[in-house]
Amino acid sequence: MSNCYIPLDRLPIGSMGRVKRLMAKDHSRRRMLDLGLISDTVVEALRQSPSGDPVAYQIRGAVIALRSEEAANILVELV
Repeated sequence: MSNCYIPLDRLPIGSMGRVKRLMAKDHSRRRMLDLGLISDTVVEALRQSPSGDPVAYQIRGAVIALRSEEAANILVELV
């Protein structure tokens, strides 16, 4: 198993990552799971807002905007 995981907020725009770990707790964790961010889900960073936060990600066919503090709690492996 590779230990080359990065927080989702550091995934370059246009790149894809595979979810490996959720570090969020309580309500935030439940929200991430409800959005489909479960183990081995592929996520693509699509675009950044003009201010840089939030970032739009494609997750299981849906486009979801996440703020950097939320995305920092999701560890991904580059695909």
